[in-house]
Amino acid sequence: MTKNLPWATAWVTGASSGIGRELVLQLAQAGVKVAASARSADKLGELERVQPGIRSYPLDVTDAAAVARTCTEINAQLGSIDLVVLNAAVWQPMGAKDFDCEAAIQVGNVNYNGVVWPLSVVMPQMMKRRSGQIALVGSVAGFRGLPKSVTYAPSKAALINLTETLKTDLEDYGVKISIINPGFVDTPMTRINTFPMPFMVTAPDAAARMITGLKAGRYEIGFPWPTFRMMKLFRKMPNQLYFLITRFMQPLGSQD
Repeated sequence: MTKNLPWATAWVTGASSGIGRELVLQLAQAGVKVAASARSADKLGELERVQPGIRSYPLDVTDAAAVARTCTEINAQLGSIDLVVLNAAVWQPMGAKDFDCEAAIQVGNVNYNGVVWPLSVVMPQMMKRRSGQIALVGSVAGFRGLPKSVTYAPSKAALINLTETLKTDLEDYGVKISIINPGFVDTPMTRINTFPMPFMVTAPDAAARMITGLKAGRYEIGFPWPTFRMMKLFRKMPNQLYFLITRFMQPLGSQD
């Protein structure tokens, strides 16, 4: 476990399961005061009982007013937020055949707006203090469009672009920002998949890699390495070659 972390107080959204839950546990085990947010109050309560130093703040990250209230409560009860990890996300396999507009809007609302609302509250506070660290959890799926990811991949691509857009501005205020792009991680979200998921890592491993990268102040944190490098290569490929490859990938992602 990483010790001597540079943050006194951290706020993690999407904290009730998967990477978010493990990240909260590992930060708290290292002595960080952690505000854990998710919609499930019961699961957050379990986290509080498992590890001292964790305080639960049940929250729907798409509710702007609730986000603002929660941030105010964290600052008052735990102190100024040094690190925020905006991790809330949903995944729903979907392609052209089963495209559902309402589902697509819902995924975008959580995966993008659910990052923008907390960001809009925390970022000005850090800029005013001229200190702090922000991490947005994207995905290697955001590098290029993938079969059956018609809702998820665009939302993660937006987060990658958003982080790139903010980086230079925030540096002028002494605020660090990072984009975290995991590949396949063994979580409840990925367990619904019926296609191969190569180089999968565990949630504890993923959280440890995130903490190591954030402590080092890295702009981009990606893992596992084979998946990360492969998707980076796809990003640089000519369209014709990439679409030829995705045609062969299509059956792997089929849910029919």
